[in-house]
Amino acid sequence: MFDPKTKKYPYPEDTGSHYLIVKKDDGTVFDESYPYVDTTRRMKVKQALLRVLLYGFVFPVMRVRLGLRIKGRENLKKHKAEIKGGVISCGNHVHMWDYIAVMRGAVPYRTNILAWDKNVRGENGKLIRLVGGIPVPVNDLHATSAMTKAASELVSGGGWLHIYSEGSMWEYYRPIRPFKPGASYFSCKTGKPVLPLAFSYRKPGFIREKIFHQIALFDLNIGEPLYPDESLPRAARERDLTVRCHEAVCRLAGIDPAENPYPPVYEDSKRVDYY
Repeated sequence: MFDPKTKKYPYPEDTGSHYLIVKKDDGTVFDESYPYVDTTRRMKVKQALLRVLLYGFVFPVMRVRLGLRIKGRENLKKHKAEIKGGVISCGNHVHMWDYIAVMRGAVPYRTNILAWDKNVRGENGKLIRLVGGIPVPVNDLHATSAMTKAASELVSGGGWLHIYSEGSMWEYYRPIRPFKPGASYFSCKTGKPVLPLAFSYRKPGFIREKIFHQIALFDLNIGEPLYPDESLPRAARERDLTVRCHEAVCRLAGIDPAENPYPPVYEDSKRVDYY
């Protein structure tokens, strides 16, 4: 598998930290009364109009821009009943547009995503909400409880919730960073499966590389659902599922889990300069 090994981006020391600078803050307060999953008629109409734009323009442009190939869509058909019953997906976060690729790969299902609170307050906040963004509140236990309840009800009701288990975006980074337990938490809470997804890279051709300065082309690889081991106590069950999800994402990205430079579970993990 191709490894871009770019030094263009300032990857932080902590593997779960952000380097993206969000310039705007609209002041939205994510408290216990915030509508984390907005089911109003007004929102549904806006989302329907956005889907027209996605199918007619955004998806085709994104496919050309990223050189996107989607692999493993047969797994969506194979596990149709399970996915229609509600699913949590997890994977690596390696490009500003990669959630658009997840949305395209999930068609005909509609996805929602746990989103960084600063992004939802920022310049792209309204768009993030329209594509199913659910902000993750910080430093407020009541707000966190409200968000968790809303997201759990979404999944239990047959929805699709995507979680970037690495915790932040590191563009064009090949190793799979340690996973935070969000996906396994919601899976154990709702009894719904986790669907591993992984982005891997292809080397761009001469024109893309030399003229358009494209670092890599993208493949989205879709795996098969994973379930919690009900024979384990709750804490061990979550950790076991987190480990298995991390291993599955590694394999989908073309990486032997034993050779990936990071452990599967995030524990204040630090960046490995593997170049």
